[in-house]
Amino acid sequence: MWEELYERYRGELVRYAARLCGSGEEAEDLVQEVFLRALQNADTVLDLGPNQKRAWLYRALKNLFYDRYRRGRLESAYLDSLPEDGAYWDPGLQETENRILLAQLSPEDRMLFHLRYEEGYNASELSEMFHIPKGTIRSRLSRMRGLLKEMLE
Repeated sequence: MWEELYERYRGELVRYAARLCGSGEEAEDLVQEVFLRALQNADTVLDLGPNQKRAWLYRALKNLFYDRYRRGRLESAYLDSLPEDGAYWDPGLQETENRILLAQLSPEDRMLFHLRYEEGYNASELSEMFHIPKGTIRSRLSRMRGLLKEMLE
């Protein structure tokens, strides 16, 4: 049954698809995908009469073409929205990378780093909180920055 359906309609579907998209290769791809969809929807297609099967194949081909066209336009609009220099910044990715780097620090150093650079406490305030001299706080923060910089490189 499937071989007959394929042999009967493949040629005309390829010609129709080529007129739609203007490319023989893309037409072949579309027709192949139409027959895959027909197999996936075998229950529906097998219950149809000969003319209805043909109409189903044409409708599926047209829908696939329009889906690809829309997807292409969306992808093009997205690519046009990216910076021209190719730089792409994802804040979620940056946050994940930061967490991975900070996980390399001891819990105490991580807390100190967080309080200083994310919460905005200065060395004097941290010194009072942790009962550690200001100079020690500064040297530990400097050591952590150096370690993180090293890991980034």
